[in-house]
Amino acid sequence: MTDTQTVAAAGRETEKQPRSNRLVLFALMIAMMLAMLDNMIVGTAMPTIVGELGGTEHLSWVVTAYTLATAAATPIWGKLGDMYGRKGVFMSSIVLFLIGSALSGMAQDMGQLIGFRAVQGLGAGGLMVGVMAIIGDLIPPRERGRYQGMIAGVMALAMIGGPLVGGTITDNWGWRWSFYINLPLGVVALGLIAVVLRLPKKRAKAGIDYLGVVLLTVGITAIVLVTTWGGTEYAWTSAQIMELTGIGVAALVGFVFWQTRAAEPVVPLHIFRSRNFTLMTLIGFITGFVMFGATLYLPLYQQSVQGASATNSGLLLLPMLLAMLATSVLAGRITTSTGKYKAFPLVGSVLMGLGLYLLSTMDTGTSRVTSGVFMAIVGLGLGCLMQVTMLVAQNSVEMKDMGVASSSATLFRTLGSSFGVAIMGALFNNRVQDVMAERAGSLGSDVTEQSAQLDAASLAKLPEAAREAYQYAVSAGTHSAFLLGAGVAVVALVAAVFVKEVVLRGTGPDDEGSTPRPPTLDAV
Repeated sequence: MTDTQTVAAAGRETEKQPRSNRLVLFALMIAMMLAMLDNMIVGTAMPTIVGELGGTEHLSWVVTAYTLATAAATPIWGKLGDMYGRKGVFMSSIVLFLIGSALSGMAQDMGQLIGFRAVQGLGAGGLMVGVMAIIGDLIPPRERGRYQGMIAGVMALAMIGGPLVGGTITDNWGWRWSFYINLPLGVVALGLIAVVLRLPKKRAKAGIDYLGVVLLTVGITAIVLVTTWGGTEYAWTSAQIMELTGIGVAALVGFVFWQTRAAEPVVPLHIFRSRNFTLMTLIGFITGFVMFGATLYLPLYQQSVQGASATNSGLLLLPMLLAMLATSVLAGRITTSTGKYKAFPLVGSVLMGLGLYLLSTMDTGTSRVTSGVFMAIVGLGLGCLMQVTMLVAQNSVEMKDMGVASSSATLFRTLGSSFGVAIMGALFNNRVQDVMAERAGSLGSDVTEQSAQLDAASLAKLPEAAREAYQYAVSAGTHSAFLLGAGVAVVALVAAVFVKEVVLRGTGPDDEGSTPRPPTLDAV
């Protein structure tokens, strides 16, 4: 079936149910919320979970198992959707996520929780890419910006509300409900998708590329473990990290070689022949690198240097998150009305780099108002980039490759976040330890020997001189981390310069004779 026939078929399927379109959008937003909110809620509940289940030494694996499974499964879900139809595959990912959530809530020890979190992560890998790909199927290119702006709103809401919701649930219902809360939301999304979503059915003639799946999974797992363990669990030059790096590189090289020969490759390499697709995946990688690094180290600076509480430090991120939300919605509307988008990655990269540079100038005397302005500038840049990268990536491939394009863009952003947290974290930790040794001598080295990140209770127990030295050290550490982010943003700017603007297809008279538009969701 050609792209034109596919789009037209989708249109005939959904023309029968115009009133249900809002329900489809509502279900997609719930699924997106499940994927974004989970780690934020669980992170808040972790101290309580460890207190009941024990196994403090395995604490990091509760998050790592979920992240690994999500990253490894993302491209596979995208390919399965292209091969066998988006609806059934998306519903399967929701079911798997809910099974993992229920089992995690029933875990009796840390080992069980880690295993069940991996199951949950496998399902989560299909939630994000499923939403993006279904919107790509249902919405004509020019109008996708508006709906992907809504997705940015969900992401911002999850970042703001996740820790608050997690704390409230844990304090009032117990930590197990931080997992059980997914069940009613997921059932609603599953029921709506089953009843109201209509997409053309597909059936691939070729089978699943099992060797490609194995090679890609091994490669992604090894690389994520390197970025997670490097500098924390093991030294960067340790045998474990070197071995994992070698395994990851070998698996990914083998994967690329095999994809040129597989009958139905997991990630068809021809999509990277599109200059825009390749550039946008690179910009998406950098966006993930910057965003997750900033959201990790800004609260640490606010708590250690500016004296904010853990809850307030989350709320103090509002300038960045609200700016990101407002700009993303505005960018979506402008793209919808004009069909043009190149200005956004250009302006976004400049603002992101400028904001990060300004954040790198913060010291122990920087006020919350000043840091809030700097964060807002970063948020404006991220808002220009977050959804436009996905929009252009989807517009750069044929309809039959919508799933792998969406999953590849999502995967690169996920890997960017892993690298951002790891590399910015390594710079931060080294700088903090060096400054503490310089300003507080052997006491400073003892304070940061186990970790360069002290919680509020540990910080309060320090002698005044050591506490002041630590505040100065954190300021120096964030300077190095954010300065690196500003440098990385320059790479995004260079990539954005080479993006070729191809006016997006819309739905007006000027589009007569173009590919028939897919069914649209009603304006919300």
